Formats: sequence, C-alpha cells, structure tokens
Amino acid sequence: MTQPVTLGGRPMMPPPGAPVEELLVARFRGHARRLLWSALVFIAVCGATAYFYDGLPEPYENWMLLSAAAVVLLLLVAVPFLVWLSRSYTITTRRVIVRDGLGSRRRRELSHTRGYSIAVRRGPLQRLWGAGTITLSNGIDAPLRLQNIPSVNLVHETLADQVEVNQILAHREAQPGSL
Repeated sequence: MTQPVTLGGRPMMPPPGAPVEELLVARFRGHARRLLWSALVFIAVCGATAYFYDGLPEPYENWMLLSAAAVVLLLLVAVPFLVWLSRSYTITTRRVIVRDGLGSRRRRELSHTRGYSIAVRRGPLQRLWGAGTITLSNGIDAPLRLQNIPSVNLVHETLADQVEVNQILAHREAQPGSL
C-alpha cells in the first residue's frame, strides 16, 4: 500500500479528530557573515602579538602586549560571537519562537493558528549571501523580526506552509461534529 501524497509537497495533515503533537520543523541562528570582521580581527591581533612579542622597547613589557591583545580579543571577537550565539530561532508545527539575550533570556512566540503576514526584506549584501530579514505581523502584537536568516526563501515557504496547515486544522476543529 502506498502513502498518500499531497499536491505541491505540502505537509501531510492528520485525520479529523486525531491529536496533533508539536514537532520541530527547524532551529537556526542568524547568518554567520557578521562574524567575518571578528575573524579578521582575531587573525590580525594574533599576528601582531606574535610579531611584537619580545621586540618592544624597554619600558614596555610582554605582559602589557598580551593584556592589550586579550582586551581587544574580548571586546571585538568574543562579545560579537556571544551576541550571535545568544539569539536562536525555532519553527515548530504550532509556533515560531525567538530566544535572545546574554545575561537574561527573552523569549517571544507567535502562533501559526492565529495567522500572520510574512514580509521579507533583503538588502544587496543579504541577496549576495542568500540571507534576509523576515517580519511576521499578526496585526495585534508587535511584529516579530527574524534578522539575517540564512536561506530566507526556504524559511519563508516553510512558514507559509505551517500557517496554511494550522489554519486548516483550526477550521476543521471549529466545525461542529468534528470529533
């Protein structure tokens, strides 16, 4: 026996009355191209530290060079990496979740069932890298922005499919005698 296939590769929907569990569709972070400058600073600081080590004039000591290199690496390499690492996006079969924050975590959610509009904005550099910014707005809450999303077209299609399926399921459950 073969499995039923949907048109256009849409996700399969459960039969009427069956419980729908929440499944993970995608989990990702913003595009890592923002870390390019941090990587270049890391390489330059390591090279400069190795070049000037034991070659400074007498009043300066090697610990001063190493401490200055550590401060530059902390501020221009570690902090941007931690900021990038602290923001994550999760798409499930029921909602979109945005988590961010270094010290305290902030979490925002948007349900697919309520429906929302999807706006994609791509600058010239984002087009070059295949990234973009997605804004989700349901007209009630503040818009939810997913910034510098890699493979933005794929994420856009996935979100549109999830909204469609969830609204069909919500409409089906709202009908009398659906259970």
